[in-house]
Amino acid sequence: MDTIWEDHKRSIIAVGVLLILLLSSTFVVAEDEQAVIIRTGQPVSVVNKFKPDEEFGSTGAGLYFRIPVVDRVQVLDRKVLSIDMAPQEVLTSDQQRLSVDAYARFRIIDPVQTVRAAGTTDGVRTQMEPVLISVLRQELGRRSFASLLTAERGNAMTNIRTKLDAQAREYGAQIIDVRIKRTDLPEGRPLESAFVRMRTDREREAEAIRAEGDRAARVIRAEADAEAAKIYAASYGKDAGFYDFYRAMQSYDATFGPGEGKGESSIILSPDNEYLRQFRGRR
Repeated sequence: MDTIWEDHKRSIIAVGVLLILLLSSTFVVAEDEQAVIIRTGQPVSVVNKFKPDEEFGSTGAGLYFRIPVVDRVQVLDRKVLSIDMAPQEVLTSDQQRLSVDAYARFRIIDPVQTVRAAGTTDGVRTQMEPVLISVLRQELGRRSFASLLTAERGNAMTNIRTKLDAQAREYGAQIIDVRIKRTDLPEGRPLESAFVRMRTDREREAEAIRAEGDRAARVIRAEADAEAAKIYAASYGKDAGFYDFYRAMQSYDATFGPGEGKGESSIILSPDNEYLRQFRGRR
């Protein structure tokens, strides 16, 4: 071995140096990755960039070359990635405090802009998480608690995705979807106060509905009384005697007829009493 080393020392060293240079000048990009070649601090080219209509397996993944020492390779994901937001307290427009747990799905579509603005994929997550929290609070804060239990919640999610996507473009990313995993009332005293507030709101709504019903009943009763008076007046004009007889019968029924709250008291009247004139018949 010593003889081989002494005889071929220079050749072995040269082969070793060439092998090191070869290894340092190549890099491999997988199907689910895209890479930005950075030369002297500036992105110069992109390898295997994401394209919406490109089928998996037909991309530019594989072995690539770079200038050793001069070029640096920044690898980014091509997959759909997620931003998981920690549960946040949100105050709705009707002053209800909610604990909201949400997440967003995104993809890197402009790797050069990502490298310039955020550096890495994790940098995009770090930059976008506070933006997601801010947009979520603003959008849900414009809506009532009851509306978040209806189809309007879908409209809120669409608005959040649109606003968040506009911010994500600054980091070379595209927001694909935003979803709320869970919405709860906060534990402890905030939960108890929320229940009290909800009960108070429902009682206030019930009182408003009852008041509106009473008002509507008074209007209907007044209209009915006016219509009845109009009918009575018309009947009096046609037959005054019949009108007088009809009104007397109503009075007798109210005075002598059975009914709730009426006792068994006796009333003694003279047969000639004017009140009993209808009992004497017409003469």
